[in-house]
Amino acid sequence: MLRRGRCDGFTYVGILIVVAILGLSLAAAGSVWSFAARRDKEAELIFVGDQFREAIGRYRASGGGGFQFPRELTDLLNDDRSPVPRHYIRKIYLDPMTGKDDWQLIRTNDGGIIGIASNSSAKPIKRAKFERQDAEFEDKDCYCDWQFVYQLQSYRPTLAH
Repeated sequence: MLRRGRCDGFTYVGILIVVAILGLSLAAAGSVWSFAARRDKEAELIFVGDQFREAIGRYRASGGGGFQFPRELTDLLNDDRSPVPRHYIRKIYLDPMTGKDDWQLIRTNDGGIIGIASNSSAKPIKRAKFERQDAEFEDKDCYCDWQFVYQLQSYRPTLAH
């Protein structure tokens, strides 16, 4: 009987060690998953930002009463400046970093929207090797510094709060 009690204790310690190892493994897997999820959100932010930047450029280039920038993001959904409405973007995308439609709008001096930026103050994982149009994102300290601006030489954009 004494011998059996010693074996039961050994089994209990063995189970505790296995549970501890499983816990550490799951914690490591969660960390890797979280990192991968943030990378995916960064890639989505770059995609969405490029979609807005290109839509703003197409809106401005379409003319329709002068070369002007949209006043609201919804103008990109339905441009009724011409007899046939134009659609430059499929939908108003949510900010992947915040999960909300809370974009910072970057405006021209006359109030037109020339670009967008995220409201997230989190530090980016990606710090280098951006595409040419996003090269200025290198070494930025927060996603809010990633400004997707339609480039036009004669405008100096200001950030609207």
